Amino acid sequence: MLRKSLLALIVAMATAYAGAADNSPIADSAPDSYTVKQGDTLWGISGMFLKQPWRWPEVWKMNQEQIRNPHLIYPGQVVVLDRANGTLSIGKSVDGQVTGGDRLSPQVYSKDALSPIASIPLEAIRAFLVEPLVDEYGDNPALPTIVANQESRVIVGARGDTTYARNLTPGIDAWDIYRRAQPIKDPYSGAVLGHEAKLVAKARVVQPEANGKVAELALTDSVSEVIAGNRLEPSSKTSLMAAPPHPPAASLQTSVASIYDGVSDAGRGSVIAIAAGRDQGMEPGHLVALTRVNGTVTYLESLRSSQKVNLPDSRIGLAYVFRTFNRLSYALVMDATGPVKVGDKVSAP
Repeated sequence: MLRKSLLALIVAMATAYAGAADNSPIADSAPDSYTVKQGDTLWGISGMFLKQPWRWPEVWKMNQEQIRNPHLIYPGQVVVLDRANGTLSIGKSVDGQVTGGDRLSPQVYSKDALSPIASIPLEAIRAFLVEPLVDEYGDNPALPTIVANQESRVIVGARGDTTYARNLTPGIDAWDIYRRAQPIKDPYSGAVLGHEAKLVAKARVVQPEANGKVAELALTDSVSEVIAGNRLEPSSKTSLMAAPPHPPAASLQTSVASIYDGVSDAGRGSVIAIAAGRDQGMEPGHLVALTRVNGTVTYLESLRSSQKVNLPDSRIGLAYVFRTFNRLSYALVMDATGPVKVGDKVSAP
């Protein structure tokens, strides 16, 4: 009897240990430490240490405020793994030996230091961090708008060409000019979530709006022609995308609304628009699962008999949200086992 009880206890302990190991966020192949290099990303480092990259905040013991305003990681710092506790920290390398381990915290760096690493490869999304991408404001006549071009031309597009605009914010000299493109719709309800905006030119103010006269601007760079009705936004600089990958609310259930540049399928490295935005709680850094809803098929049991069969959904990838608007978000497809299409399901991973 005692032997059976001991055996049962050992089996229970082994099962509990195996369950705890399975639930650990740390990958079996994770190194004890890693020295961050220039060009690394949080995504790449998370893949090195974690089974699931969206558990990054968990292993750093980050709260919601730290997720939204993360402390930065720089090349040369050492990421140290505590296997016993399943946590990561920043350590130091002294004579080739890694010592200590601190949670991410503010540090002072000289202005000549290397730049901090980004969450994902910036080359894939750099333009998206600068451009508005989405016009959510409809036909509001009070918005900054091109009203005419030099010498009554229908279009201008060369550097130095003159264009005229109204409703510019005083004191802002550098402006980006956009053309409203096709609407982005919810693939199921048909609701318009916004209009894609295309950058056509950059301009600087030559004469500000005053005394009942509109502002004069000179084009400093152009992608395509500027015409009356184009919108303007203050020029912005590329910002560092440093939000750590983390899951959205478990209740998230939405879909892929569009694929950038109008292609039919997206793959790894493609940018997609998701039919949920700030109004639905989306924020930069959210890592979402992409799922194909396979629906039903007809199974022919015989020449006279058939029935509908429900197919299981298929997980097809992960996407990292890098920019949000009121009702939609842009995300970069990080992993894909098949083509991502408009209408595919988006949810918490």
